[in-house]
Amino acid sequence: MTLGITAKTIGTVALLTMLGACGGGERTGLFGQTRDERIANQTNPAKELEAERRARGSVFDLFDNADDPNVTVEVNRYLWNATLDVLSFMPIEAADPFSGVIQFGYGTPPGSGRAYQATVFVTDPALDARSLNLALRTRSGAVSPEIQRQIEDAIMTRARQLRIADGDL
Repeated sequence: MTLGITAKTIGTVALLTMLGACGGGERTGLFGQTRDERIANQTNPAKELEAERRARGSVFDLFDNADDPNVTVEVNRYLWNATLDVLSFMPIEAADPFSGVIQFGYGTPPGSGRAYQATVFVTDPALDARSLNLALRTRSGAVSPEIQRQIEDAIMTRARQLRIADGDL
């Protein structure tokens, strides 16, 4: 019986000694480094990507869209406000200024008997027609391209008016 207790004690001491050796203490730490050394040696993928992009230095980098979409969020405020002004007869169902999406419910414009629904996507910070995507529909289906073009033109015109009134030009 004492042999069994002695064997258990020796086994426990050996196990604790091996377990203690794995920690390495404050001086060496895991893989021979202290905690502060491990933190200092970690890499940041976003900083590495930015450094790599700056190192290339090509003219074509101006057209490279390598920004992280979760970080870079830019919507033209004039297009956003002009859309809200022009389509004010429609109720807003959802709006996300970070992604540039506005979802309108069905609304009837003044002087018309037809109800319209729209989804607007402002894709770029530039005050440009390419920055505005409009999907317009009625209860019976899609509208004619002429009507959609007239609404887009009205939004662009109002956005330019807002910008001029803001004094940026």
